[in-house]
Amino acid sequence: MGAVNVQIIEGNPHLRSLLGWHLQQAGHHVHQSADLHQAREVFLVRQPNLVILDSELPNGDGVEFCRWLRQQQQAMILMLSARTTESDIVEGLRAGADDYLTKPFGMQEFLARVEALTRRTRLSAPPAHLDYGDLKIDLVHRRVRFKGQLIELTPQEFSLLYVLAQASGAPLSRQDLLQRAWPDAIDNPRTVDTHVLSLRKKVELDPRQPNLIQTVRNVGYRLNLEILNASLPPQTESTNGNHRAASRRGERMVVSDRRI
Repeated sequence: MGAVNVQIIEGNPHLRSLLGWHLQQAGHHVHQSADLHQAREVFLVRQPNLVILDSELPNGDGVEFCRWLRQQQQAMILMLSARTTESDIVEGLRAGADDYLTKPFGMQEFLARVEALTRRTRLSAPPAHLDYGDLKIDLVHRRVRFKGQLIELTPQEFSLLYVLAQASGAPLSRQDLLQRAWPDAIDNPRTVDTHVLSLRKKVELDPRQPNLIQTVRNVGYRLNLEILNASLPPQTESTNGNHRAASRRGERMVVSDRRI
């Protein structure tokens, strides 16, 4: 099977190591996480194609974390669980898991489930970069270019800009941005304001009069894709038409809460 980027979130160190070893033998790139705090950070930095998620973790509920994962991006999720009742399985699938494997399980069955999910991952692989005219976001190397210049962003600034870009021009509240762009649970909405100010200093021509990252009164912030798409040359119409269409849709209604 073709190699993909896999994150294992499993509280049992022996099982985590065993699964990681077999996946590496199959040629996959593996990142291991022992708890939810570590899992959020690894997910946001590594952007895995497939997440192997234990439903019961030392410091939180794996099912609830599955809901968070599903809102982030189009990663496949295989949930592992000692909960075997029909209601437990239904809960896991409804939380966003693409497959559910009950413990104990055989390694061959596990690898077969992974292979089936990786086939789907390759068919629906997310783009390696986003192109909005003057703004280009490299999702693989987590780099940003604006007007041809490489912009040095912190990991948190990159995540914030990425989430704003995902919304296709629709406004996002500070609470939405905290939930989508921050690896840890934070209750202070002013944290968003501070990072937006820092980001504006790097990408706005005049941070005091921003027109790229706009403030939406009584809501939050939005990325002004209209001025970016206006810079696209005519020959890129077919390549970037989906971004402009998404932007126009964003003007009429708020996009779904599904996160990349």
